[in-house]
Amino acid sequence: MKIGFLTSGGDCQGLNAALRGVAKTLFGAVPYVEIYGIEDGYKGLIDCKWRKMEQYEFSGILREGGTILGTSRQPFRTIRDLEDDSTEDRLTTMVRNYHNECLDALVILGGNGTHKTAYALSQHGINIVTLPKTIDNDIYGTDYSFGFDSAVAKATDVLDTLHSTAAAHGRIFVCELMGRKAGWVALYAGLAGGADVILIPEIPYTLDSVLEVIEKRNHSGKNFSIIAIAEGAFTKEMASHPKKERRAGDISPGMELVRELEEQLNQDVRLVIPGHFQRGGDPTPTDRVFCSRLGAMAGELVLKRKFGYMVALQGLSIGAVPLSEVAGKLKTIPSDCEVLKQARLLGISLGE
Repeated sequence: MKIGFLTSGGDCQGLNAALRGVAKTLFGAVPYVEIYGIEDGYKGLIDCKWRKMEQYEFSGILREGGTILGTSRQPFRTIRDLEDDSTEDRLTTMVRNYHNECLDALVILGGNGTHKTAYALSQHGINIVTLPKTIDNDIYGTDYSFGFDSAVAKATDVLDTLHSTAAAHGRIFVCELMGRKAGWVALYAGLAGGADVILIPEIPYTLDSVLEVIEKRNHSGKNFSIIAIAEGAFTKEMASHPKKERRAGDISPGMELVRELEEQLNQDVRLVIPGHFQRGGDPTPTDRVFCSRLGAMAGELVLKRKFGYMVALQGLSIGAVPLSEVAGKLKTIPSDCEVLKQARLLGISLGE
């Protein structure tokens, strides 16, 4: 068997651990497996950037962040120029290169965009198994995606460290966390980090509700507040606007909220944006175990030649979900999510 590995989209913790899990399963099962690492995601599949990998290359990478294969964001619906000045759809190029290299299957690690492309490739006859990767935890069909727990740990650490400096100076800290379309990181990190207000894209907020929380805390003798806001959060006023108009220029939701709070409060308001710190560093032990389990299942699917599936966590079990049920779907926080209910019971404002 000749199997291609690639990691696509934004990086996150656990990619190497997942690659290791698949490789160890394949190498341990049959002696005739060859693994080819495709560099820089789908771009490498388009440009034929791949190399045969040895078993030792997957050793010692369980705890390493990033990806040993490199990654990129590569839209496939555009046209690339060929040497003979003709043009070819990138999807067609990838399919052709796959067959020219005589690959038996592709193991693909990625998020929503990656899965759209993976499904398109599978519809063109490519044997594919995918693993759900994104810190945003917004991949449909799996309870969690790997990288999420590690990102929440990073974001929580930031919120933890803000408490002492906020209390010392009586400040309001607005911490803008990743999550453009789904607020899972902000919700979980906000809970873990003791945020007083959590603002997410799924629940448009009002400025008055945020001010009310701050004023209540000030009146009770707590002269500081911590606000966790997802980078995709927006106000109820903006909810009726088209998505492209919900942000003005380069002003992020966190910047916008800080500006509005400064106008209303006689109090120091500061913005903190951890940004790519949430993607970097080593995976947590939970993610290492999760990635290893996903990798083992992905390897098993390849060995059984069960293609066209994404490995996923459903309850406590690792299973397989058809790519047709995953591609093009976004997993946002549902309105009846128990975590939202419990956050409210804990007295955390969601900006409603």
